[in-house]
Amino acid sequence: MIAFLNSDQVIFAVISIICFIPSIVVHEVSHAFAALKMGDTTAKDSKRLTLNPMAHVDPFGTVVLPLLLAICGLPVFGYAKPVPYNPNRFRNFKVGEVVTGLAGPASNILMALAAAIVALVVSQFDWVASPVSYWLMSGLYLFIFVNFALAFFNLLPIPPLDGSSVILPLLPRRAYPAWYKIQHYAMPVLLVLVIGVPYITAMFGYQPFNPLLAYIRATAGNLTGLFAPWAGG
Repeated sequence: MIAFLNSDQVIFAVISIICFIPSIVVHEVSHAFAALKMGDTTAKDSKRLTLNPMAHVDPFGTVVLPLLLAICGLPVFGYAKPVPYNPNRFRNFKVGEVVTGLAGPASNILMALAAAIVALVVSQFDWVASPVSYWLMSGLYLFIFVNFALAFFNLLPIPPLDGSSVILPLLPRRAYPAWYKIQHYAMPVLLVLVIGVPYITAMFGYQPFNPLLAYIRATAGNLTGLFAPWAGG
């Protein structure tokens, strides 16, 4: 499939993966670090408290899926191997669950803002019109977008995504087993929704509608446009 792409599209796909892998690694390490601070050493004991990508990379979710999305010109997102943690070992169950869950998205938002500051500094130099600076600024733009996309995708309150960590402490303890059981089915349902809704809308003669893509564009897309105005929207 890559053989039919022009050189700019290939570079775009490669840069997208280069941006995605460290973003997802820091995301997972942030979960592990937060869990440790909340009293659970499970992630540390499993050697997941490391920036070594090989400890976190899922071959399909971290490499193949983002690459396919980038090649198709779609927003790049994916997943790494989930960081294991035991909420029963938290010093405070409810606080630990929320802090550990939101640590990943928070790290992506901070990385996006840091990249925006770097881009602002770089843009002040006269050489920004050179080919090297063009790809540097493009890389920073993609890094900002990828991190915002990861943050807002994971903030969806659907288990096992990170946003569900906010809902769990609100439930009575007797509902926890059912909630954890839902995690096994929620992601397939989300994928069916993402794939099925566009197909059904197109089948009935309407413009294909992808709810996840619309959500990412409304959140990560708009924020990226705000913090990366040089890309021209």
